Amino acid sequence: MLVLGLESSCDETGVALFDTERGLLADAVYSQIALHAEYGGVVPELASRDHVRKALPLIREVLAAGGHALNDLDGVAYTAGPGLIGALLVGAAIGRSLAWGLEIPAVGVHHMEGHLLAPMLEDDPPAFPFIALLVSGGHTMLVRVDSVGSYHILGETLDDAAGEAFDKTAKLLGLPYPGGPELARLAESGDPTRFRFPRPMTDRPGLEFSFSGLKTFALNTLGELEPTEQDKADVARAFEDAVVETMAIKCRRALRETGIPRLVIAGGVGANRRLRERLAEIARQEGGQVHYPRPKYCTDNGAMIAYAGALRLAAGAHELNVIGARARWNLDALEPVV
Repeated sequence: MLVLGLESSCDETGVALFDTERGLLADAVYSQIALHAEYGGVVPELASRDHVRKALPLIREVLAAGGHALNDLDGVAYTAGPGLIGALLVGAAIGRSLAWGLEIPAVGVHHMEGHLLAPMLEDDPPAFPFIALLVSGGHTMLVRVDSVGSYHILGETLDDAAGEAFDKTAKLLGLPYPGGPELARLAESGDPTRFRFPRPMTDRPGLEFSFSGLKTFALNTLGELEPTEQDKADVARAFEDAVVETMAIKCRRALRETGIPRLVIAGGVGANRRLRERLAEIARQEGGQVHYPRPKYCTDNGAMIAYAGALRLAAGAHELNVIGARARWNLDALEPVV
């Protein structure tokens, strides 16, 4: 089955072509970072308009790279939520229209399911069940993944997600948008021994997260200084170490409580080098394995949507010919693929 995947949930337009027999044939992503940089964050209306501008050229590019034409498609998958509703509707409208015109099925994919299954695109995919640390955009959660579509949320953030905390702290440090990767780069030159930030909610049972207090701690620390560039680097390192160690503690706890030895890192923050190194160490200490997609598939992309959609379409998923999207959509409400 040849499936076209469309991702447009926020500020990346992603398109991919996936074949259930041959695997991923081609994919491309257009990032809107330059568009939103002057505003210091994503402007929803501008994001929607840019998806309209870029989606069709990317579809043509990916089909050509994969050696196929529109008439070769057996199905279309698009991100139906969660995300920015206007941006989601662009992908939904294009996906549904293509499917209707070609008389093939289309399926709306949960954005987080795409991230959870992205490691399956690699040469050493994890076996089910596994524990996933999902850190993407406004989401930070630990999920038990028993099979495709069978997800149980073990714990999630009670306030800011890790990515949001990275971006807000980066803004305090005067770093450009997008702040998370910039903060990680600055932290490379920071002194890890100068400041110690708290590890939120690690002194009590449970697998929930809380990161908003770290942003406040960074603000108060900077307020006691007339910060130099080295001061800022030291604060960035302390902040990053606190986030990484907090997530490592929770992941170790989840592995022990469930007895599942396989850990997956998924989502944009999963590209953080220090987080990958620490969780790989945790997995080794617990006698398990850690899996993650290559960095290009940690951030939003069409490949993960094409893959997740192909699995659902191949299992017979079908929906009404209605253009719809959901800004909010609970992950554990999905139907298992059988």
